Amino acid sequence: MKLTFAMPSQEISYPLDVQGDPTSLQYAWVRNGDTVLATPPRPLAGARMLAPDTAGFFRLALLKGNGQRDVEGLTLAVLVPFDEKEGSMLRGYHIGTYLSERVRRPTRVPPPEGFLEITERDLALPITTHLSVRDFLNQDGQKVWPRYAAVSPKLLDKLELVIAEVTRWHGQGSRPNLQLDVTSGFRAPEHNRRVRRAARDSQHQYGDAADIQIDANGDGKLTAADSRMVGLAVEIVELKHPDLVGGLGIYTRGHGRKTWVHIDTRGRRARWRG
Repeated sequence: MKLTFAMPSQEISYPLDVQGDPTSLQYAWVRNGDTVLATPPRPLAGARMLAPDTAGFFRLALLKGNGQRDVEGLTLAVLVPFDEKEGSMLRGYHIGTYLSERVRRPTRVPPPEGFLEITERDLALPITTHLSVRDFLNQDGQKVWPRYAAVSPKLLDKLELVIAEVTRWHGQGSRPNLQLDVTSGFRAPEHNRRVRRAARDSQHQYGDAADIQIDANGDGKLTAADSRMVGLAVEIVELKHPDLVGGLGIYTRGHGRKTWVHIDTRGRRARWRG
């Protein structure tokens, strides 16, 4: 994982290997794409730190005297709390309403705790080895920035494990460069309502589902055989990691002859074909 999540001003644990006396160091956060500090310096006291009080993507900076060293590798994503949503809007972005808001009672799936706040300069930011922020952008045609998306860390783990499983089949000496194409990641409720044949309370709305394509057999084509291989990889991953059990939909016919696989981590086994 190249991204860790936090709520504004939340105390977090950030993996850090500091040589020498850490008490002489301070830390601060730098917003993605910037070089100036976005937060005031604070004393470094082990791995416990405070997240920024504003949403966005940040990297850690270590400070000593007049020197500054930005820590590469792990980006902190500070979420916009769900409670900031006003009706169907979030900071000028039209998201729509979740089932729990419409029925005004607890539902099987609670709404997301918060949303990524995404600017244009964040799109290429890596989330994992094979995924970037762009992969989870809501494809609803809105032009306003920033935009917002829910993303489940469990889904990210599952997708990377699926790729690792497919890679393993090619043998240790092969190490193919498998590309993962996310055709649909986060889908806001308002957008989901307009998607043909979409489930009314789709997992996509919670950042807990992705429709993906992988050239699993490495022949340079995307065919039904690839989707079936990905489906098998999902079955194996769920056997090895029961906490990641969820939905698996294999689409191999119709829809303009496209083929893809739906993967989610809803917490219960569900299987279908399309």
